[in-house]
Amino acid sequence: MSGAISYVWRDPITDEEMVDLVRSHGGNAVPGWWSKVMEHSLGWVGARDGEGVLVGFVNVAWDGVDHAFLIDTKTRGTYQRRGIGTALVRRAVVHARAAGCEWLHVDFDPDLRGFYFDACGFRPTDAGLVHLPSVGEGRR
Repeated sequence: MSGAISYVWRDPITDEEMVDLVRSHGGNAVPGWWSKVMEHSLGWVGARDGEGVLVGFVNVAWDGVDHAFLIDTKTRGTYQRRGIGTALVRRAVVHARAAGCEWLHVDFDPDLRGFYFDACGFRPTDAGLVHLPSVGEGRR
């Protein structure tokens, strides 16, 4: 493991690299997912170690105008707790702002509150969520 980490906006990440990154921390990797998603993103930030291994990632989806959405923040299991996730998010903020977005949204599990609120500067807000597989047809 090399100590030098580089961060690249719209890093040319392959689907195979994404599968490896997701599996590195026990996530459920779906082959082909990244190839489908990337064309719909405003952009993403990839983090690589000195040997070129993908060690972190964050995707910035958007509505095409004012709202960007931070999703799929990931750091390779062996590289966690080194500030890589925070650096990824900071770069995503810069690029979303440069694209003219006014808002950057993020959803997360409760155990990540400290990361997003304290380390990354997000603030709590009211929001709503519908778990679509739980909703029957015709129900709201």
